[in-house]
Amino acid sequence: MQKLVFIFQRLNLFLGVLSFLNFKKLVTPFLSGFSGIFFLLVLQTNLHASVDYVFIENIEVTGQKRTKPNIILRELDITVGDTISLSNLTERIEWNQQLLMNTGLFTKAKINFKNWEGGTNRVRLLIEVSENWFVYPVPIFELADRNFNVWWETYNHSLKRVNFGVRFYHINLTGRKDLMKLVAQYGFTQKYEIEYTLPFINKKQSLGLFTNFLYTRNKELGYTTLENKLQFFRDDEDVLLKRFRGGLGIIHRPDLFFSQSLVLNYHQNELHESVPLELNDDFFLDGLKQRYFSLIYETSLDRRNIRAYPTKGYFLSFLAQKDGFGFFDNLNAFYLTGYAEKYFLLNEKWNLRQTAKGRIALVREKQPYNNSVALGYELDYIRGYEFYVIDGLDYAYSKTSLRFRLASWKYDFGKYMPIKAFKVMPIKLYLAVNNDFGFVNNPFYGENNSLSNELLWGYGVGLDLVIYNDKVFQFEYSANRLGEHGFFLHWEFNF
Repeated sequence: MQKLVFIFQRLNLFLGVLSFLNFKKLVTPFLSGFSGIFFLLVLQTNLHASVDYVFIENIEVTGQKRTKPNIILRELDITVGDTISLSNLTERIEWNQQLLMNTGLFTKAKINFKNWEGGTNRVRLLIEVSENWFVYPVPIFELADRNFNVWWETYNHSLKRVNFGVRFYHINLTGRKDLMKLVAQYGFTQKYEIEYTLPFINKKQSLGLFTNFLYTRNKELGYTTLENKLQFFRDDEDVLLKRFRGGLGIIHRPDLFFSQSLVLNYHQNELHESVPLELNDDFFLDGLKQRYFSLIYETSLDRRNIRAYPTKGYFLSFLAQKDGFGFFDNLNAFYLTGYAEKYFLLNEKWNLRQTAKGRIALVREKQPYNNSVALGYELDYIRGYEFYVIDGLDYAYSKTSLRFRLASWKYDFGKYMPIKAFKVMPIKLYLAVNNDFGFVNNPFYGENNSLSNELLWGYGVGLDLVIYNDKVFQFEYSANRLGEHGFFLHWEFNF
């Protein structure tokens, strides 16, 4: 290589001499062309021989109006001064584009090369983003029951079991990816809630704060479980249950994928005197008031490719929750919970999802009925058992879904959609084959609830609809080991 460079230098020197001697018109064009070709050959050979990486010299952000540039740069796993292998460059760029999309702040994120110095492979990157719609004043018209299926079938889609009001979200209040939620709700459950999360309060952008205040009032109450179904009682004159919760927490996120939090909550719940006297004297176990502090530590590792509907990667979390510290003697509980998701990308269209979760109670004494929930609530359910709740101290379940992407397209609303962030709607449709297993240990409330302390098995097929990259609707036909089957609807929005 050194000999080739030496010959190239001498050739350029010879060209300079010829130019000085006025032979330029005759000889220079030929030699210039020859030396240019020779230079490219030498440069290409030299690059393949030694420069197999790029050096990130600068990163510029454009297109954002509210989001602070440092918040955007915080979500990348590349930074100024990094060196990246040429063989890995395309994959890293695509991965960082997805990391930006996972924040929920953008409808589009594109990373381009603004400048690339061929001789040194010094690169300047340009990040172009289109911001999402940050303000969501969402009218509340939702079901008071655990899921759509219970409301529709068990309670004959009664409008008395509906909540209404307004829920206000701002997912980027100050441009720092901070979330504010305000709720004013009436109907089945009267609820007022204020929540605010500030992800970063320090220069390193590794520490954040969380606070939440909640107040609810219910005139109808699920007071006990019979044959694994909640039994309700309504009193149009009196409020049966009041709840208050206030909390403050700290969030630690030292890198993109690992986070941990510590939250201290104060709970105060009050019952109407008729509940323990006439309905369930185990609801609080003792008295009409339940007051306690709870301390929750949670840690997670998130390596999924797409947060709302992953197809590759994994997610791990661990939670330790202590309820009651002896100040009021109304509650004494201690739970450890583990959760894991693993996604296998089999090929371009097929992927496999495997989920497992388990909870164990370290305090093995009888808990109030109000605090004995296990499966059948929110996302902790077994397919085919949507009409049931299974209470208990400990539980475990696993879920498996084999998914095939049927279609993927974009729908452009054009002039009919005034909000720019929603003009183009990405849509993906998956066919899923599902198989779930679960078990709940219920040593205290298992009587008259046959699904406790028994193996639960549910299976079926479904269609998963993903719109705007972060809203998932699942239309499923499932069956259980009791021989029951039916159509079930679930949804999840990524706020």
